[in-house]
Amino acid sequence: MQLLFDFFPVVAFFIAFKLYDMFVATAVIIVAAVLQIAIHWLWKRSFNRMHIVSALLILIFGGITLTFRNELFIQWKPTVLYWLFAAVFLASQYVGGKPIVQRIMQEVVQLEARQWRKLNLMWVVFFAVLGALNLYVVYQFTEDTWVNFKLFGLLGLTLAFAMLQGIWLARKAAASSTESRQDV
Repeated sequence: MQLLFDFFPVVAFFIAFKLYDMFVATAVIIVAAVLQIAIHWLWKRSFNRMHIVSALLILIFGGITLTFRNELFIQWKPTVLYWLFAAVFLASQYVGGKPIVQRIMQEVVQLEARQWRKLNLMWVVFFAVLGALNLYVVYQFTEDTWVNFKLFGLLGLTLAFAMLQGIWLARKAAASSTESRQDV
């Protein structure tokens, strides 16, 4: 359910694009991003950092898109967001004591420090590739194809990566559990 809520602005963008055009869709995603933050606040009485960062980029790139009537700016937004995430995940390897993925997941999964770094680097590569893939679709395909890719391609790749990560984590957790029992 959380993943669907996280993708709410993208779904709203997709529907508005299919019904109208890129500029209406851009205005809709701006409103949807602000609404997402407001709903999250009312629901949890906190702000989700990912929503805030995404909304700021949507406001900036969406505002520039609407001001200059150039769709390319909003099309670059996913790349900037994914590359920003990649940079933050990479920096967390060296700053703050623990990789960011460990800070997020350590309550649920127990891994060795080396495995946390490896998992964190997997996310760095994933985000970097998604950003590059977005640009490839922007420049090699039609606007309609890009909008479809933005919703279905990026969401599908994110779900597939999360599932693969879950399998990897399950294997590592099982291996750690077996090693722990053997030590006893």
